[in-house]
Amino acid sequence: MTSDISLDSTTAPKVVLVTGASSGIGAATARRLAEQGHRVILTARRTDHLEVIVAELEAAGLEAQAQALDVTDRAAFGAVVDDIVTMHGRLDVLVANAGVMLLSRLDALLVEQWDQMFDVNVRGLYNGIAAVLPHFTAREQGHVVTIASIGAHQVVPTSAIYSATKYAAWALTEGLRQESIPGIRVTTISPGVVESELATHITDPYAADLMVAYRANAISPESIGRAIGFAIAQPADVDVNEIVIRPVGQR
Repeated sequence: MTSDISLDSTTAPKVVLVTGASSGIGAATARRLAEQGHRVILTARRTDHLEVIVAELEAAGLEAQAQALDVTDRAAFGAVVDDIVTMHGRLDVLVANAGVMLLSRLDALLVEQWDQMFDVNVRGLYNGIAAVLPHFTAREQGHVVTIASIGAHQVVPTSAIYSATKYAAWALTEGLRQESIPGIRVTTISPGVVESELATHITDPYAADLMVAYRANAISPESIGRAIGFAIAQPADVDVNEIVIRPVGQR
């Protein structure tokens, strides 16, 4: 791996916290931002995966560290953010990426999975906002990047609950943008079909079969990482509000 120092990475290095960084979009984003010269703190529950990625980045001379975090634990999220501020003097960016996608028809009544999606996709997001907002407000600067989904813009059979969580994530992020003081930037990234582990956790046979065909045309997680890097790299007076990014041909 070589450092990617290009036009979109000319901003001063930032301290960036990425949730759900053990695979997929989170891991690709952490790699991209580290390559752009930022100091990246990778968080997830699977710390063994994080350690592998961090070792890879450090071997390339890049700045990264791993930290265990369950985003549904509000106290733990706050403690991680406080520790980052103590260690680095500040936190500049939160990339709120952690999420689960357990698709099923409503009549399958997989209510525990519905709860899990709301816990991670919605509660995990507002726990992150609650953790970083006091620091961002005190410094009068900061950037929250939320990974929502194309599911925040459309509903298809089996996606009702998942889409509801992503609509909620979109609304939380848009509300934060409207309420934030000048200096705090807020971006929503709404990916379409992306190569990731998300679909492998679907237990409903009907939904799993649908996803096989649906995911035949998918873009790489690196595509999302590049979009996030672009949003972060904009001048301080530019706020990229939302990026919808999906494979060519996805409706």
